[in-house]
Amino acid sequence: MRGIPVSALIGLAFVALYAFGAIFAGFIAPYGMAEVVGDVWEPASSAHLLGTDSIGRDLLSRIIFGGQTTIFVATAATILSFTVGSIMGLTAAVAGGWVDQFLSRFVDLIMSIPALIFALVVLSVMPVTLPVLIVVMGLLDATRVFRLSRAVAVDITVMDYVEAARLRGEGNRWIIFHEILPNALSPLVAEMGLRFIFMVLFISTLSFLGLGVQPPLADWGGIVKENKDGIVYGIPAALIPAFAIATLAISVNLVADWVLSRTASLKGGRDG
Repeated sequence: MRGIPVSALIGLAFVALYAFGAIFAGFIAPYGMAEVVGDVWEPASSAHLLGTDSIGRDLLSRIIFGGQTTIFVATAATILSFTVGSIMGLTAAVAGGWVDQFLSRFVDLIMSIPALIFALVVLSVMPVTLPVLIVVMGLLDATRVFRLSRAVAVDITVMDYVEAARLRGEGNRWIIFHEILPNALSPLVAEMGLRFIFMVLFISTLSFLGLGVQPPLADWGGIVKENKDGIVYGIPAALIPAFAIATLAISVNLVADWVLSRTASLKGGRDG
């Protein structure tokens, strides 16, 4: 943590704030998630620090619970996408041959369809629950992780230490987890931050279009949709969750950039 830049420190502060709110939402939210406590679009007051929403619910409470849902879904989908995408990408690079060709062409086929359209088609014929959202988002995004992990692994597989491991008789699984993965962590860590941001934007977009998180659950994209008509009358209720999405995305990006530079410098120091 020594020598951490100001930008990364600011990013860490916002990430910690949002993570704290997501974990302890039930304790710090002043009202229930769907509790109607006032009139429509009341201005900010001591009773409602951010005012109320389009049907009289406390906006601060909705933002806190919405952050919990958004961050949970985005985190779970990111973990799923990296688990599936990394394993497939590293396996394709190490195995080569028909395995590489089959996986690569299958991923090309999936990526030829825009992710948002693919998700909308799938979710239109399936029950829209949180597990379904996580699986659909994670598997669609795993194709991007596959491309990155395979490209990185292809460069590493030609290194002398990988050839030495093969000559020692090590299997593909050992080579993947002991030789390739440790040396591919830097770009994967940076990409994980970007994929998390994409997941936050993805779930927010789906909710705004009506096929994301369903009522009575709250998420930031859904809150924007519920209050978008108030913008015409100068009511900022829809802008507050949009601001939360933007600050979370920027903060995670700042932290990911710092982690990437830190891991790269540590690796350079070990090499030296």
